[in-house]
Amino acid sequence: MSAKPNSLPFDIAAYMQAVGQRARAAARDMSRAETAAKDAALLAMADAIDAACDTLVAENRKDLEAGKARGLDAAMLDRLELNPARIAAMADGLRQIAALPDPVGSISDMNYRPSGIQVGRMRVPLGVIGIIYESRPNVTADAAGLCLKSGNAAILRGGSEALHSNQAIAVCIREGLNKAGLPADAVQVIETADRAAVGELLRMKQYVDVIVPRGGKGLIERVSEESRVPVIKHLHGVCHVYIDERADLDKAVRVAVNAKTQRFGTCNTMETLLVHTDIAAQVLPMLAAHYAKFEVELRGCDRTRAILTNANAATEEDWDTEYLAPILSIRVVDDLDVAMDHIARHGSQHTDSIVTEDFTRARRFLREVDSSSVMVNASTRFADGFEYGLGAEIGISTDKLHALHPCWGSLRSPQPTTGSHEFLP
Repeated sequence: MSAKPNSLPFDIAAYMQAVGQRARAAARDMSRAETAAKDAALLAMADAIDAACDTLVAENRKDLEAGKARGLDAAMLDRLELNPARIAAMADGLRQIAALPDPVGSISDMNYRPSGIQVGRMRVPLGVIGIIYESRPNVTADAAGLCLKSGNAAILRGGSEALHSNQAIAVCIREGLNKAGLPADAVQVIETADRAAVGELLRMKQYVDVIVPRGGKGLIERVSEESRVPVIKHLHGVCHVYIDERADLDKAVRVAVNAKTQRFGTCNTMETLLVHTDIAAQVLPMLAAHYAKFEVELRGCDRTRAILTNANAATEEDWDTEYLAPILSIRVVDDLDVAMDHIARHGSQHTDSIVTEDFTRARRFLREVDSSSVMVNASTRFADGFEYGLGAEIGISTDKLHALHPCWGSLRSPQPTTGSHEFLP
């Protein structure tokens, strides 16, 4: 970018308008970009990230030191940190996206109508995607890769706590775009930490087609309330694991331990464990021993505390809390229906899992739990674009916002409907 937003004086509104104009122009080029060019850019980005590992770690260290000085908590610092393994994972995610089939232009569901017209669905880019996120600098690479592969232009606004890290990654992204001959403005990483830039982005409906917020409750609520652009979001991740009385207990322990302790500060970490009353006395002491190794504080209902006497009493607020910390709420329930009722009342429609060997109960759980990811005998930590084989992810959507369909338009217009667009990503 030519603008230097951290130098004064600086007009945020003019800067953001220029970003939007460039993004809209780049979106037209990206919508017709060849698969080979997009894949070449992704692979070049990955190589650039690998080559810049030392630089990325050094720039990230500046953010970590500033974060510690500002008093960021351990979970936030963990999400902020870049180390060689996480940097390698960013590069691998871009290579996985490059290996995926190009979705743009694919046609499905072709069929003839009685009128003689042939109707089908074509996948097309959204256009310009604005992504607002906090803490995790790896989102910069993930979002850039997914938007690029799906033929979109992206405006990325990371949190102020990751400014140095994000700008260092942006250099690698631009290098990949330039090497592939794609417009550098296809991915623009906002260079200012000024919160006014977010407000401008949320109002730029003439340039931005959809906003994706990824961060804490405060960010999501602000974006939802202020945006004049359609928003795809999830508010928070109150994820559950239900251990049925017909579960394999060894499997149940492994799933429940991983779901809570693999990483504490992520939206797909289990925050509430539900256990059938018939096997609670067997499985809870085993789990408590494992959680003690990770210094997880346990908060339980009365029946839980009768088994785990060291557990603290859970309050109503605990069932609705996304801890992002080594804290776990536990409730003993009478049956599957009570477990699903609890999830419906307290869950956030993010990710929920059942551990059972009963096929019928597993099927009921899959059909009746209304969440973005519903699992059987698997840790909630698998709710991830990388783990699902999609290369990376922008975020988990718990909205029920579906692609526009021209049959809606046909209700308002006598013109015949001849196809529909499934928007990407």
